[in-house]
Amino acid sequence: MKSIELIREWMLAHPTSTTLIKYVLLVLLIIGFIQFLRRFIRKNLPNSKVKYKSQKGIEVIGYLILVILTLSYFTGNIKDFTLAIGLLSAGVAITLQELILSIAGSMFIFFVKVYIPGDRIEINGIKGDVIDVDSIYTTMMEIGEWVSSDNYSGRIIKLSNAFVFKGPIYNYSKDFPFIWDEFNLPIRYGSDVEMAKDIIIKVATENLSEYVANSIAKWKDVVERYYIEDAKVEPTLAIRMTDNWIEFNLRYIVDYKKRRFTKHILNELIGKEFEKTNGKVILASTTVEIVRIPIVNINDKGITQTNNDS
Repeated sequence: MKSIELIREWMLAHPTSTTLIKYVLLVLLIIGFIQFLRRFIRKNLPNSKVKYKSQKGIEVIGYLILVILTLSYFTGNIKDFTLAIGLLSAGVAITLQELILSIAGSMFIFFVKVYIPGDRIEINGIKGDVIDVDSIYTTMMEIGEWVSSDNYSGRIIKLSNAFVFKGPIYNYSKDFPFIWDEFNLPIRYGSDVEMAKDIIIKVATENLSEYVANSIAKWKDVVERYYIEDAKVEPTLAIRMTDNWIEFNLRYIVDYKKRRFTKHILNELIGKEFEKTNGKVILASTTVEIVRIPIVNINDKGITQTNNDS
């Protein structure tokens, strides 16, 4: 009983410290309850997508509760929120500028759906798959860098959410999860051009039919939603004459995650079909034409060189 009385006397003698202690205990209680709910959801929800969204929803609600608690606790009146927010903003605007911008970025990402986990994006010169978005950072599995094409490098990158306000964001999968890709095929002069065209278009059409069919409906939605002209999603072929060969440019649509593999399959199959033509279609290589050979004279005075103009 004496200990309780001593505590009461101390609390009456130190009202400011008592208020701060109560506030810290309430904050710890709320944070503990939020963590408990997140662990409960993680263990009991079978669907990973619903599980992830539920955990993020609880996290956002928890932050809002803490903000409301802080303002109401120290102002003592809900009506004083405007004044409290103004004073709070003025006090932390400089010292916590980057943190505030990151939190604002997370809210922007969450409500505007700039990107979600599972999207492939490029932001601030970094390209990768989004694997997590929290209140401050976006976590990405990096692709590219020293690894060719769109393969994972193995590095996990944490990027401040503030970067959504500082530059463009390239999203490979939002609204239209397909991209256009292309590659060139050098065909030797003297080859059967029409046969080469037929082979390339046939191989591309047969192997890309699924992508074309799935992309047509998606592209119609994009055209209806945005101010953009309609585009051809079927494989197309363009021919250009160069000094060394006839250049065939194949352009096609593909799933954004299968760009490298699809290009490999198309090159392999087209090459095999060319081999079956018995020399009617031949892939070209770089050629060098020697226009003039200099004449070298060796005599007692040394080596002299003259040009052969004939």
